[in-house]
Amino acid sequence: MIASPHTSNWDFPLALLIGWALEFNMRWVGKKEMFPPVIGWIWKRMGGIPVDRASASTMVESLTNMFEPGERITIVIPVAGTRGHTDHWKSGFYRVARGANVPVVPAFVDFGNKRCGAGEAIMLTGDVTADMDRFREFYAGIEGKYPENDGPILLREELKSQLEDGPESAAD
Repeated sequence: MIASPHTSNWDFPLALLIGWALEFNMRWVGKKEMFPPVIGWIWKRMGGIPVDRASASTMVESLTNMFEPGERITIVIPVAGTRGHTDHWKSGFYRVARGANVPVVPAFVDFGNKRCGAGEAIMLTGDVTADMDRFREFYAGIEGKYPENDGPILLREELKSQLEDGPESAAD
């Protein structure tokens, strides 16, 4: 499950409450700095998975290996990776879903319309742009608490592709 937009500290407790209310076997990803010795054990008991954002490939492999045949688990990943503005989403969720051959469920807290929820599970095809178009369509009109902190629904791989195709492609 991906969580977007992520623009406020309120996103986290609201997402936890929603997951518990829906009785998900939910785990969630957070930066390792959220897990200091004093309270880190509490976050882990609540399903937290500390990640070192400097070693993304290790994180992807670890999360991919958490999906065991026959076990139902939901791992929530905030795709922006931060509450501040970014020019693209982090692609770890995409690589984990493809590696584990599991669908991605887009989830949201829409402060603009005072609602929250989740969409249909999306099985990724490997066509990054086509897959991301589905997320762009889903999240259209959904607003974070601080919309100015929200960035575009775009993976770095798409940015690279646009730059390689030339400036006229990047403007499309």
